[in-house]
Amino acid sequence: MASEAPAADADGTALQALRRLESGPRGLTDTEAAARLAETGGNTLPGTRPASWPRLLLRGPRDPFTAVLLCLGLVCALVASWGTATVILALVAVSCALRASGEHRADRSLAGLRELVAGTATVLRRPADGAPPRPREVPVAELVPGDVIRLGPGDLVPADVRLLRARGLTVHQAALTGESAPVAKSAADAPGPLHESHLCFQGGDIASGSATAVVLATGARTRFAAALDGPVRREASAFDRSVHGISWVLIRFMLLTPPLVLMANAALRGRGLETLPFAVAVAVGLTPEMLPVIVTTCLARGAALLARTNGVIVKRLPALHDLGAIDVLCVDKTGTLTQDRPVVARSLGPDGRDDPAPLHWAGVNAWWTLQLAELPEPDALDEALLEAATEETYDGLDAVPHDPVRRLSTAVVRGPRPGTHVLIVKGAVEDVLDRCSLEPGERARLDALATRETDGGLRLLAVATAERPARTRAYTPADERGLTFRGLVAFQDALAPDAPEALRDLAARGVALQVLTGDHPGTAARVCRELGLEPDRVVTGSETVPGPAVGTVVHARCTPADKARVVAALRAAGHTVGFLGDGVNDAPALRAADVGIAPRSACAVARESADVVLGEKDLGAVGHAITAGRHSSGNIASYLRVTLSSNLGNVLAMLAAGLLLPFLPMLPAQVLVQNLCFDAAQLAFAYDRPGAAALRRPAGLRPRAFLRFLTGFGALNAVADLATFAVLALALNGPDAVDDRAVFHTAWFTENLLTQALVMVLLRTGRGTPGGGPVGRAAAFLGAVGLLLPPSPLGGRLGMTPLPLPYYLLLTAVLALYALALRLLVRRRRQP
Repeated sequence: MASEAPAADADGTALQALRRLESGPRGLTDTEAAARLAETGGNTLPGTRPASWPRLLLRGPRDPFTAVLLCLGLVCALVASWGTATVILALVAVSCALRASGEHRADRSLAGLRELVAGTATVLRRPADGAPPRPREVPVAELVPGDVIRLGPGDLVPADVRLLRARGLTVHQAALTGESAPVAKSAADAPGPLHESHLCFQGGDIASGSATAVVLATGARTRFAAALDGPVRREASAFDRSVHGISWVLIRFMLLTPPLVLMANAALRGRGLETLPFAVAVAVGLTPEMLPVIVTTCLARGAALLARTNGVIVKRLPALHDLGAIDVLCVDKTGTLTQDRPVVARSLGPDGRDDPAPLHWAGVNAWWTLQLAELPEPDALDEALLEAATEETYDGLDAVPHDPVRRLSTAVVRGPRPGTHVLIVKGAVEDVLDRCSLEPGERARLDALATRETDGGLRLLAVATAERPARTRAYTPADERGLTFRGLVAFQDALAPDAPEALRDLAARGVALQVLTGDHPGTAARVCRELGLEPDRVVTGSETVPGPAVGTVVHARCTPADKARVVAALRAAGHTVGFLGDGVNDAPALRAADVGIAPRSACAVARESADVVLGEKDLGAVGHAITAGRHSSGNIASYLRVTLSSNLGNVLAMLAAGLLLPFLPMLPAQVLVQNLCFDAAQLAFAYDRPGAAALRRPAGLRPRAFLRFLTGFGALNAVADLATFAVLALALNGPDAVDDRAVFHTAWFTENLLTQALVMVLLRTGRGTPGGGPVGRAAAFLGAVGLLLPPSPLGGRLGMTPLPLPYYLLLTAVLALYALALRLLVRRRRQP
């Protein structure tokens, strides 16, 4: 059995590489491929395999909140406060188990979703020895060393390969080398061991040209897999940055709470380390330890529902939240705002009159470029040319395929006179004219002709030819000079039928649109106007628009690098940016955006670069995805608002009560049990459905807005708790009533759970029908625990006692006033 040939050992000729792999130019047989797959395993990267249960459980304590809880529990154990330590460590264990379970389900769900958009490769396989090879599409995971594959523009390099034949091949390999420009490759034998022009590596993508290659290494043995073992990390998403900002503010407060409680009690009450369990319990009460569980569950459920109902695949869970936070959507024009099939509108000669010759020459170029450059399929403009052009026989000899930087393609055919070749060049008007032999006045006239047509909203291709002496040497872009201008071919875009309604829906949801296209500014602006969008500004290249991204902005004549720069500039300005594209030239922008979106029909490199894959190329599907993201984000925001405002109010009240009362306001075990019940009830937020108000604007976890919100509502909750203290102290039998510590602890335990139930109902996002759905049922459960646990046997074990009826009446009055104040404050303040 042949072993893999790592790229480092791939020196020598192509024939030597084939012999080492026990393969040949005709590829492997099906039997050989199956045997090698069983031996080497699937062609998947180690990081893409689902994590095992032990790894998921060990990952839990790495969450900052869980780590702080674990430390607090160990501190309690060191001072022999075994009851408090047991409850805290139980909270840690439950949190880790729930998180691991949620992540395991999410991993399985995502793995199934990724299989729906798994990449394929064109491989030559033979049914048996002696049978002719047949090209077929197989999943990338089934490639094995020795397979012979074909590569074309837009394909991902699926493994480490050695080129057997290449034509005009350039490869983006920034993922490995950091080189931003495509790198030229050839099948020629390397001149030395340090040259790798004959090798392509997994993680690269084909920018232009075509090739046939033999697979050297797959899976974990590729150079890309080795690079992943290093410090290569994806830039933090908008969601990660928001949660990180909120988390560390809370963690600092949590770490300050125990020493503050200890020092205050020691200074004012003369208490020592006996208050440490209470101080730790107060810090635990501030901790949103269910946050990882809620986040994972919300996003996993949202991604699964989106795939089931709309055929939209979310490849990275945090991308679902970022979808809901999008406030700027960048789109390519062709195939998004318009249909993928433009039609030929006119064929104009150099004099500006109708002339069939330019269409004829453009059709010849499209046909022979497709045939000789071995492109996988013609692009939309070439398809329109082939449908409209008249057939005429030419003997094609060579081709230099189109690439998005050069913006030209060249076909070479045998000339009409013996010993001559004719170069037929078509492409962007400016680039073709730059290579023609023209007088300055003639160039100005042709520029004016092109401007007139594009201002009318037509897309243009310029066509030029040149007759050259015949030669055997291959043609290159350097031969595209001294051309004779033949004319222009004009195309008209058919609008996507569902685009106007989808754009209106996006605008109603607060999403600004920016169109990034390689077309002429007039063409792009005309399309926007026909869709009912009046462009606020039309710019060229990567020129940015100052100020907030409001309205429609058109960026015309964009190169792939320009698109990525526009996206990066918008993100730097504080926007959450989505980019929808499907071509090779869209890959850099897809990677630069907070959320890259591509249709399933996109080229392989675009699909792989995207975070979200649409079942169809449809702006309406983007709207559905944004809605799903806002649903999930709304539930996460509801959890954070409710838990943090309630916990902050309780902590402030406990700190004040600990200083004002002659005893602890609540026993440590009671604080922790209350916290555990509240956390369990809040799991319902993962299954809630926010009201319509949550869908009207981009969702986002803005740390400063959250902290302002929490300060106001936390203070209100603290006031309600202190009012409860006052009622307990003064309204019954005078100040001495608080000497009954069990009654005080029980009354405050009940009041806390009832106020937390009210907060769950009144602070949920949208609040469509107050009290309805899973959150309403969970709040009812929490209230029932607050009322029924104290008189139960378990309540007695926790140091609680049944309350007399008058206490319940007074608590009802306090809660009614608190609910009224909470409703008034909600109406005055906008939720973050």
